[in-house]
Amino acid sequence: MSHPSVSFRLALFLSFSLTASSSLPPLPVFSKRYAPSSSLIPKATPSDLLSLLGSKPQSSAVNPEVARDLKSCFKFLVPFSPVHPRHRKLGLGRPKLTSPTRRDKNKLIWWPPEPVLELARLAVDSGGDPAAIHRLLDPTIIQVPDCEGSKDERCELTRTPYGRRFICEELNLYLQFLFELIVDRGPSVGLDVTLNRFDLFHGHLFLALDSGRLGILFHAKEYPAYDKQVFPYNMGFCQRDMRWRERGEP
Repeated sequence: MSHPSVSFRLALFLSFSLTASSSLPPLPVFSKRYAPSSSLIPKATPSDLLSLLGSKPQSSAVNPEVARDLKSCFKFLVPFSPVHPRHRKLGLGRPKLTSPTRRDKNKLIWWPPEPVLELARLAVDSGGDPAAIHRLLDPTIIQVPDCEGSKDERCELTRTPYGRRFICEELNLYLQFLFELIVDRGPSVGLDVTLNRFDLFHGHLFLALDSGRLGILFHAKEYPAYDKQVFPYNMGFCQRDMRWRERGEP
């Protein structure tokens, strides 16, 4: 891709926040905030959530009432598990004559390309050391682009004014694929998102130590428009243009 789109550039400016956790499945989306229906029900913890989405032995260890309430909050962009469990390697590096089908895209979530699996293995072997991930990045410095007038608004979307990409192009393509899949399938579960600097433009990598898998926590609706009734919160420079757009101002 000699001229990557704005959405592709945004997709690759990730915050590498590696933390220890439990196993996660592909791309869950939560439809509502968990709230215990009774004070007698144990409070759900992050460990409960991740265990419930892990292997059968892990999920069975979660309190049944907690598990039931948590499951009522889940909506998935991709089926939780393959209909016909069978490993099939799919890549993203070679151009295809036909567009990938919905089933092809599901397979890329169930069975990520080898470079993605290698990334997860490296994260576990390093004990969750961010430096191990950073060493896989191309040393070329890429300036963060002026995304939709961000510089005029003095909006800083990243911690540094530059970013980097992975040396392995298939990793870059896979990240692009994940962002685009969320946008494409989000409406089917009531998640209407777009790739722009006010909504979905970044994610945080985290490490699942128990399973040896790596996950990404995607952030959407990053800078909602200010509204006295609906969202009466001032979030600074990065929110300002969103407010003007919704009012129809230039």
